[in-house]
Amino acid sequence: MRSDTYAPTTYRILIGKPGLDGHDRGAKVVARALRDAGFEVIYSGLHQTPEALVQTAIQEDVDGIGLSILSGAHNTLMPRVVELLRDEGADDIFVFGGGIIPDDDIPQLKAAGVAEIFTPGTATSTIIDFVRGTCDKKYGRSDSGDP
Repeated sequence: MRSDTYAPTTYRILIGKPGLDGHDRGAKVVARALRDAGFEVIYSGLHQTPEALVQTAIQEDVDGIGLSILSGAHNTLMPRVVELLRDEGADDIFVFGGGIIPDDDIPQLKAAGVAEIFTPGTATSTIIDFVRGTCDKKYGRSDSGDP
């Protein structure tokens, strides 16, 4: 994993589709928006396990993982990814998510370590700003430039 003193010129983000959900349009829209904003994006494809996503994140040396879940399994899958990252000593990788997630579930997900949740209708610029800001903070950058 990257050391805290190493600040990459391009941030790396894994976009993952955990579980049985087969709808990936939103994940692809976010992946493309991040790519177009200068991020290096790895897309996992459909039907990934939390374990596979965490292993991919570690192997690809990503800065963050974006999870897209429309199946209703967010309260299980998102905290599991955070837990596995901690177990692997990779808790410097932040997790954010989106999908059909009830407002009442968001505080519980954040308490479990999910950095942010984006619901349908969120502008991609909002997601980009969050991811860039979180990466900048991770590497001690005070102003946001290119990812």
